[in-house]
Amino acid sequence: MASTADFRGGFTIRIDGEIWSILDYQHVKMGRGGAIVRTKMKNIKTGRVLEKTYRSGEKVVEVTVQRKKMQYLYRDNDLFVFMNTETYDQISVAADLVGTAERFLKEGENIDLSFDGDTPVYIELPTAVELTITQTDPGLKGDTASGGGKPATVETGATVTVPLFLSEGDKIKVDTRTGDYIERVKA
Repeated sequence: MASTADFRGGFTIRIDGEIWSILDYQHVKMGRGGAIVRTKMKNIKTGRVLEKTYRSGEKVVEVTVQRKKMQYLYRDNDLFVFMNTETYDQISVAADLVGTAERFLKEGENIDLSFDGDTPVYIELPTAVELTITQTDPGLKGDTASGGGKPATVETGATVTVPLFLSEGDKIKVDTRTGDYIERVKA
């Protein structure tokens, strides 16, 4: 058990069976009453943000979350198989844990996988990944970078809006947090 005195950015606690990471906290001394601690926390599975107030010194359940560098190998039905890049151990992760990260997860990609003991709890992709366009409408003469956008399907199956001048086979950089096109990758 930990107390509110242990709070700091990145500190992880368990509330109602879910793991939350503290983003921000503030210790406030009230006039006549006792002190309180206001926190802003993020659910590491869903990304939901919660603001919660604790009495100073209140006990909470601390969770030690361990991050490991893993490499995505392949998908086997509803399981995603990852390999620890240090020990070469393989682990299968359920599709519901991977969630929307699946859209930008390509074979051979390195990611951070967070564990609560031996149980994987959260997948963190790099902020940007390089992907190849596999299908899009052809560009027309006169299409420019500032002239709008068109849908393009990338090698992972995700659809990204790209500038009109891009065509099939082009490599692009995509923001994994928003799914937005960032830039064209020079060959």
